[in-house]
Amino acid sequence: MTTGVRRRMGVEERRQQLIGVALELFARRSPDEVSIDEIASAAGISRPLVYHYFPGKLSLYEAALKRAAEDLASRFDEPHEGSLGGRLLRVMRRFFDFVDQHGPGFSALMRGGPAVGSSTTNALVDSVRQIAYEQILSHLRVDAPPARLELVVRSWISLVESTALIWLDGRRIPRAELELKLVHDFAALAAVSAAFDEEMTALLRHMLKDEPNDGPFTDLAARLISLAS
Repeated sequence: MTTGVRRRMGVEERRQQLIGVALELFARRSPDEVSIDEIASAAGISRPLVYHYFPGKLSLYEAALKRAAEDLASRFDEPHEGSLGGRLLRVMRRFFDFVDQHGPGFSALMRGGPAVGSSTTNALVDSVRQIAYEQILSHLRVDAPPARLELVVRSWISLVESTALIWLDGRRIPRAELELKLVHDFAALAAVSAAFDEEMTALLRHMLKDEPNDGPFTDLAARLISLAS
């Protein structure tokens, strides 16, 4: 008969384990509601040992939220293949996968609070927004965006965030419907800007050039035309 021997973890391995445990708990409750005792218990170690690896509650939360922010930012990384509408739809599906899996943590991170409102975590949120912004510009093949395009893209990113937060409060609208709506919203914001600016008009035409007949942008155009008939 053999008995199991608990393997001693190295410092970095233990730190990563605690971060993972914290994120699992944040998926069910807001970080402000999760105690160090709970994290220690879930990790199978004592409370003082948690403080051996992290000097305080906030430092552990910041490390966990840093990993979550990196994961969230990676959801905007999309190959430059196919139509823009199709790419954005795939991005939205991955984004809402994250929101769905980490609801309370995502909500707390975006709304702020005592445990997540530090300058470090605020910078993490801003970094995710900036990565999303840069990814969208890369898909539009724009290096130096004009002011109106920057307004469109940053407004859309804010809309994505606020829509996700509203959806988490009851999830009353089917997720797939929201994902498609947000792609439509991007086209609509660009179209409104293009109606008043020649540079945006050229960009909108470029966006629609490779859109297939069954793509989300084409679908929106058909629906708008039907409203006017």
